[in-house]
Amino acid sequence: MASHRKSRPAGTRVAGIRTPALATAALTSVALLSQTANASPSTDDKPSLEEVEKKVDDLYRQAESATEKYNAAKEKTAKQRKRVDTLLDDVAQRTQKLNDAREELGRNAAAQYRTGASAPDTATFLLADTPQDYFDQTQLMDRMTGRQKESVDDYFTQQSATMKKRQEAAQSLETLTKSQNDLRTAKSTVQKKLADARELLSKLTAEEKARLAAIEKRKEEEAARKAAELARQQEAAERRRQEAAQQQESQDSSSDSSSSDSSASDSSYATKAEKALAFARSQVGKPYVWGATGPDSYDCSGLTQAAWKAAGVDIPRVTYDQVNAGTTVSVSSAQPGDLVFFYDDITHVGLYIGNGMMIHAPKPGAYVREESIFYDGESSIHSVVRPA
Repeated sequence: MASHRKSRPAGTRVAGIRTPALATAALTSVALLSQTANASPSTDDKPSLEEVEKKVDDLYRQAESATEKYNAAKEKTAKQRKRVDTLLDDVAQRTQKLNDAREELGRNAAAQYRTGASAPDTATFLLADTPQDYFDQTQLMDRMTGRQKESVDDYFTQQSATMKKRQEAAQSLETLTKSQNDLRTAKSTVQKKLADARELLSKLTAEEKARLAAIEKRKEEEAARKAAELARQQEAAERRRQEAAQQQESQDSSSDSSSSDSSASDSSYATKAEKALAFARSQVGKPYVWGATGPDSYDCSGLTQAAWKAAGVDIPRVTYDQVNAGTTVSVSSAQPGDLVFFYDDITHVGLYIGNGMMIHAPKPGAYVREESIFYDGESSIHSVVRPA
């Protein structure tokens, strides 16, 4: 075996290895690692470009989730404030009626004093600590005149109703305070997430920003490819549907009535959807602003709500409620006007326009635009809902 060994050529020792070939391989590996430094954390703990991109995307998503919570808290706060105002107005009116009833009792007492009447009932009532204390004095009640009893009954009725409304107002004020706290918390969360995202982006060099833009471009191209593929599938499905309908119509003339009903329903939805889409298209180019409902800026659910309102259809304010405001259909069955929801926590929504595309308000720093529904990957799509 020894006769087959080759002699070692002389060479500089590198990490205890004399072989120049192995040294070259080691140096090559170092060079390759240097080239891929952006794909893994460096020794100075600076995140890679891919890590920055993922972190920024996550922060924007978290901000959008907090935005929907803010929208819900804002809507709840507005409703609760309206209820509190109504209750306080009611309490004020009832308090006035209670004061009027108390004055009536006072007038009765004064009249008794002037006429020398012996019944001290009204004065006794006014000096009683509680209504129950007075009611316990049944002998006095028995000596009351009919007018006096009516005054006392009216007073107690007004007092009971006023106390009840005051309790309701106090409870509503407590709920309002909690809603306001939730609103402040959600607002603070949104601002914090956006600030964190801006800070990360501000640390990128011009070269890194250019590379990040290239990554985004590739994602857009992939999303466009999937959108085109979906468009072809939908076109093929529509052709098959039309062929099947024509065959059925030729085979059974009795199908005319049901076909007519279905056609009328589709036509009605298409008319409304066309109005919603026309509105959405007119908003393209306006900035995304969290919590905004127009007319100068929108967040995602603010845009879809405004679009369908333009078509005469009221849908809820936030994505969590919008997703339940219609009929769920498959992605392959999506029609123009349908709402496309994203992510497991349902924190984003867009308006489907056909051919795998939608109009949506994407995220802070972006503008209302047309984009593939696969903009963040196929797995990000939660559901499709037909709202009318």
